[in-house]
Amino acid sequence: MSGKLTVRRTSFVTGTTKIAVPITGRTVNDILAQAQAAVTAHPDVIEWRIDYDQAGLDPATYQATYAKLRRILGDTILLTTFRTAGEGGEADLDEAAYVTLYKRLIANELTDILDVELHFSEEAISNLIYLAHQHNIKVILSAHEFQGTPPELEIINLLQQMQNQNADIAKIAAMPNKFKDVLTMMRATTTESDKLEIPIIAISMGSLGRISRVTAPLFGSVMSFATVGDASAPGQIAIDDLRTEMKRFETQ
Repeated sequence: MSGKLTVRRTSFVTGTTKIAVPITGRTVNDILAQAQAAVTAHPDVIEWRIDYDQAGLDPATYQATYAKLRRILGDTILLTTFRTAGEGGEADLDEAAYVTLYKRLIANELTDILDVELHFSEEAISNLIYLAHQHNIKVILSAHEFQGTPPELEIINLLQQMQNQNADIAKIAAMPNKFKDVLTMMRATTTESDKLEIPIIAISMGSLGRISRVTAPLFGSVMSFATVGDASAPGQIAIDDLRTEMKRFETQ
């Protein structure tokens, strides 16, 4: 059984891969300028990496920036992510501060999809997912491994754990140390994409893993991240190049 999820007018379904573009501005002006540039490339998703602008997390400032951003995005899906330093982000929050921030975003319905990191406590994750679903916000549960790629069984177990915690999409990204690691990721996620009831996102990072971004439709990954301007993770590809290459591998 393969998963399917619809957000706004976009369906995430195994066999096709949607393209997300990150915006990583450190000021309001930079955020809005990056968003304006990104939407002209017609991505399926804009990921707002809010860990890049600490001053912007002030509630009033954030609300005002979001209102302007939403007008620019129109009906493009907004994915909101505070990526902590341990997961490759620009800043850090302890669990209490992370939960408080995310609860405010949920209560005010300031996003379409929220990225929640798997390393936080099961109780915190459960509460955030429950609240998000109450406000019709979807949740990606994510895990990032920068020291290497876990064994195939561990990848499978992580994806199953994310489904068991009621995520809407399960995401795993790992850094390969050799090309065999990329094949491990592809093999594990190909197996699980047909079994899980939710869609998955799977990424091998860095230059070795670039092929995983292009061939994502083949192994069940429903989202790949591209760039319009600055990258937010190692190995991201310019959106026009990714779109052209990925069309060769779509299975639906």
